[in-house]
Amino acid sequence: MRIYLIGFMGAGKTYWGRQLGQKLGIPFFDLDELIEDDAGKSVNSIFEEEGEEYFRTREKEILYMVTESHDSMVLSCGGGAPCFFNNIDYMNQKGITVWLNTPIDTLLSRLKEEKHTRPLLKGLDDEALRAYIIKKSADRRIYYERAKIKIDDDNLDLDNFIKLIFNE
Repeated sequence: MRIYLIGFMGAGKTYWGRQLGQKLGIPFFDLDELIEDDAGKSVNSIFEEEGEEYFRTREKEILYMVTESHDSMVLSCGGGAPCFFNNIDYMNQKGITVWLNTPIDTLLSRLKEEKHTRPLLKGLDDEALRAYIIKKSADRRIYYERAKIKIDDDNLDLDNFIKLIFNE
């Protein structure tokens, strides 16, 4: 069983992914971390030195590589991963896609603290950050909505999270 967690940056994909993998006894991977390990540098550096197009191409290649090498896993995908190269279709064919549909205000509060570590958010003040989140979320929604499972509640515990995924 492969579970792909998708959603906007700051949605909690890595947080839930780690817990889910541990609870289910299957490997957990963070796609951005795999890309960083492969490149030997941070996502920030890749964006700055190589550009977004290069990053998105590597993202797809590593998505395919980790999927093909693991029959069971939980994968936290970067916020843009489902939106390029038909990655959402690929993930839907290979496993269960779960969209963490986190409210804008929750995203804003989380991302305010992380702006310096996120290449697409560097230099944005709080007002610009809110506008960015609203616009990018709207742009990406058409991809996120294609997930097999949508989780709207950001006040969950692990057991309820698992129940929503497995429809228990």
